[in-house]
Amino acid sequence: MEGVIREKTSKDIIIEYIIYFFFYAFLGWIMEVIYALFIHGHFVNRGFLFGPICPIYGFGAIILIMTTKKLYKRPVLKFIIATVSFTVFEYLVSLILEMLFGLRWWDYTNDFLNIQGRVSLLYSIFWGVIGVIVLEKIHPFIQNKLQNITKGNTNKLEHIICLSLIFILFIDVIFSAMGYL
Repeated sequence: MEGVIREKTSKDIIIEYIIYFFFYAFLGWIMEVIYALFIHGHFVNRGFLFGPICPIYGFGAIILIMTTKKLYKRPVLKFIIATVSFTVFEYLVSLILEMLFGLRWWDYTNDFLNIQGRVSLLYSIFWGVIGVIVLEKIHPFIQNKLQNITKGNTNKLEHIICLSLIFILFIDVIFSAMGYL
């Protein structure tokens, strides 16, 4: 049936968010690698995992997308929500990773207005700006492209790709965690 667009099921929405997670986790990894290249002058595989993703960015993006769905063109409110949610999330992830592995993946101790070196005012503002850019520019573009790709499809390929990515991530988490223990 050409031209018939079926309504999204909850399964479709979950698959969509999984795709967003992997996209933003990969984008975050790229951003971290470029930052490290600039700071250190050479490639550094940033993050907890062996693979080219930083899950903190994927989860952060999903949290942000879900909490700002109804805000449309309110960038100041989006900035505040992004700043606060990313700061709290970054703090919690830092704490959990340190409790699990006894390591710190980042340390803002020398930054102005930091909390236990886990978060700082400068990076909180940076995350707020990045959040607004993602919500106002990047996500609408990605959302549109994903909808164009999946429009009218049965989504079997999407499901297979998502399950494969989840399986690969699961294996990566296990081997990465074993490397830190």
